[in-house]
Amino acid sequence: MWQVLTIVFAVITVEVFVQPYWIGDSNVTPQSGYFGLFHYCIGNPVSGELICEGKIYDFESIASDAFKTAMFFVGSSVLLVFASIGCFSLFFFKNTGTVYKICAWIQLAAFGCMSCGCLVYPDGWSSPEVKRLCGERTDSYTLGNCTIRWALILAWFSILDALMLSLVAFTLGYHQDTLLPEDQK
Repeated sequence: MWQVLTIVFAVITVEVFVQPYWIGDSNVTPQSGYFGLFHYCIGNPVSGELICEGKIYDFESIASDAFKTAMFFVGSSVLLVFASIGCFSLFFFKNTGTVYKICAWIQLAAFGCMSCGCLVYPDGWSSPEVKRLCGERTDSYTLGNCTIRWALILAWFSILDALMLSLVAFTLGYHQDTLLPEDQK
């Protein structure tokens, strides 16, 4: 069950990383739009057409340095989760308790990276692009007229998920150690 939940966690972190719906317009913003870690779209007030910017491979096109930093941390979390899944193959070669503990430390690192990404992201709300969409009251950690979207909420849940999975893996690892015969401890 822990392995299945780890795979689900990997899917969630990938979804959080690629989706551009971290923050977005509300019913009081002058135009439509949304922001993610690296990709954002802002509506043209005249035509109503969305104009999109930001590419993952072009750091200069990302709206703010805080978004770049958050992208680095969330991307690191994605890589760590896949490293944890890769460690599943160690169950064939190593002691089960040891593998659980290795995966637990990796998932704890993924928890730290995702937490840092979610803590740094709101600092980018002071960028001119976000202010253009969300209004002049928008500043670092103050969203103004925009709202938090589902990808940021999912990122918060993934933080809790990573913490819970690492705690379960530590518990399973230490429980497996108690099952070993005395000569193998």
